[in-house]
Amino acid sequence: MTKNLEDITEANVSIIPLGGLGEFGLNMMVYETEDDLIVIDTGFMLPNSDMPGVDLIFPDIHYLVERQEKVRGILLTHGHEDHIGALAYVLRQLDVPVYGTQLTLAIASGRLREYGVLGKAQLNTIAPGDTVELGDFSAEFIHVTHSIPDSVAIALRTPVGVIVHTGDFKFDMTPVDRKLSDVQTLARLGAEGVLMLISDSTNAERPGQTPSERSIYGSIDNIFQKTEQKLFLCTFSSSLHRIQQFIDLANIHRRLVAVTGRSLINNVRTASELGYLNVNPDYLIDARDASLFKPHEVVILTTGSQGEPRSALALMALDDHAFLKVEPGDTVVMSARIIPGNEKSIGNVVNHLLRRGAKIYHERNADVHVSGHGSSEDLKLMLNLLQPKFFMPMHGEYQNLMRHAELAESVGVPSENIKVAEDGELIRLTPETCEVFGREGRSGRVLVDGKPEIELEDIVLRDRIQLSEDGILVPIIVLQSDTGNGKQQEDISADSEVLTKTGLNAGQIEIISRGFVYMDESEELIEEAKEITRRVIENLNDEQKHETEIVQDEIRGALRRFFSKQMQRTPLIFPVVMRV
Repeated sequence: MTKNLEDITEANVSIIPLGGLGEFGLNMMVYETEDDLIVIDTGFMLPNSDMPGVDLIFPDIHYLVERQEKVRGILLTHGHEDHIGALAYVLRQLDVPVYGTQLTLAIASGRLREYGVLGKAQLNTIAPGDTVELGDFSAEFIHVTHSIPDSVAIALRTPVGVIVHTGDFKFDMTPVDRKLSDVQTLARLGAEGVLMLISDSTNAERPGQTPSERSIYGSIDNIFQKTEQKLFLCTFSSSLHRIQQFIDLANIHRRLVAVTGRSLINNVRTASELGYLNVNPDYLIDARDASLFKPHEVVILTTGSQGEPRSALALMALDDHAFLKVEPGDTVVMSARIIPGNEKSIGNVVNHLLRRGAKIYHERNADVHVSGHGSSEDLKLMLNLLQPKFFMPMHGEYQNLMRHAELAESVGVPSENIKVAEDGELIRLTPETCEVFGREGRSGRVLVDGKPEIELEDIVLRDRIQLSEDGILVPIIVLQSDTGNGKQQEDISADSEVLTKTGLNAGQIEIISRGFVYMDESEELIEEAKEITRRVIENLNDEQKHETEIVQDEIRGALRRFFSKQMQRTPLIFPVVMRV
């Protein structure tokens, strides 16, 4: 870490983004004073296609672990996985209280239970309007509209002034649950004075205002009316406002509702029990029983909007689902944003569904999705309500952050008071200044293979990428012992004193290729590689030949140079050395 504050006597707050600045997902922000530290959100990110074998990506939390005695709490803004998905990973290493709304904690509890940390978690339910005292910080929770109920922004009263952290939001004037964003509290904070605003930038490049969640109701209703067979509705499992509209329309059109996909089943059950979803149990059926009804009598709610390989929709697209089938004449609605990087996997699912004879609706050919994030006019409204002295955009790729910075300048925030930061940078805020003063050296990403406790080192990922691109080559070298009188090693004593006097010469050499070259059509290339291997061994002295690692390294280097020159490819090379 390059932190160097020298002798600072004035009050200050350090702001450290550990994730969510420069990417979509991985949201985690740290606020720190000399004595206290709080964390807002602990999100994960799904891997893209260039991360083979990676299941999840978490923020690196070494910064928090090194200061765990200062951590006063984790505050959650809402229940989407990109804001709560890393909570189990964090709580495995930090024993700190967690604060969130009822629905947010209920959704988080399912993942904590799955990973065996629910029993130790200190979960504290708050409601919009509540205030929590956490050392030098006083956190006030403010209701905002988003695509999931119980979303909040957080106003932090600190020794230097008020910092507002918006979380994800938009200004929906006709929300499904009829709960508007708390504009009055936002305006009051603006009138009192906001030192710094840190705000969602996801849709900063979209002009205008994001439409209401209700704006797609008519389009979905029209699809219901036109569909004569089974109707599959696919969305994020946490998009509960969307799911409520689907269920309402199913009731109107007298279709029974079947739910499939583990996360979707759990979220529907949890939200229904807590009163966040209004579901008539008479209209719910087990997805295994869907085939017992006529196609026009059923609507199936499912996951897999991002083309996830093992999701319910992907399995149905391949006709590999245990009990649900997509048949000619069925309709599939993919009601979700296409997250950048997922275009190929989504396209594959769509292509397979079309081969099954289904009619497909998605955001690029129908009005079946609306964002839960504010567009440029929503973002400017937030800026105007709060009138911050300093501004920092968060949540989004760098282009989104830069565009949000431009929007802030357009409504009057001085350019010198706008800080576009990236993950790991250390921002020091005082009543008069806001500056980047260093970088946290241990920030970054943690790659997870399977469960949160199984972290994947970068070198393993690089090996997997190289394997997928260039394959693997295994030279098998048999080193024969030469006693000087023509006898082989098996004819002499294995006494160590004799062995030290025994020379080793290259005997049999074989090369195995997987994913690199086709052996039957590359005989000349392989024979040349064998000859290079033989020459490498002959050029080693007797002491070197007895050191397996030296032999392997010399062979690996020589073959890597050879194949790079001959084929402009560098497979992973794993020499196997045997002695006889």
